[in-house]
Amino acid sequence: RFAEDIRKEVRQEVLLEGIRQGRQEGRQEGRQEGRQEGHQEGRQEGRQEGLLEGEVKGEAKLLLRMLPRRFGALPKEITDRIHRADQNTIEIWADRVLDAKSLDD
Repeated sequence: RFAEDIRKEVRQEVLLEGIRQGRQEGRQEGRQEGRQEGHQEGRQEGRQEGLLEGEVKGEAKLLLRMLPRRFGALPKEITDRIHRADQNTIEIWADRVLDAKSLDD
């Protein structure tokens, strides 16, 4: 009977240790998966922001090439405004450039 009690106790300790170890491994795996997902999301968001920023810069660059051809040398305040403008504003200005009679249009 004593030997049987010892076996039960050992089994229970082994089982509890296995559960603890499994939980710890599960937490570590969960953390690692969370980090990986976070890194992937961060990279994807960074790429998207980079693409958008690149589009805006490209459209601004095109506008900075078109305006002087149409109206002559640009005042610094105009080039500064173009560099600071957001994508929507750049698109509006680009749409207007062919019909504009002056830089004020």
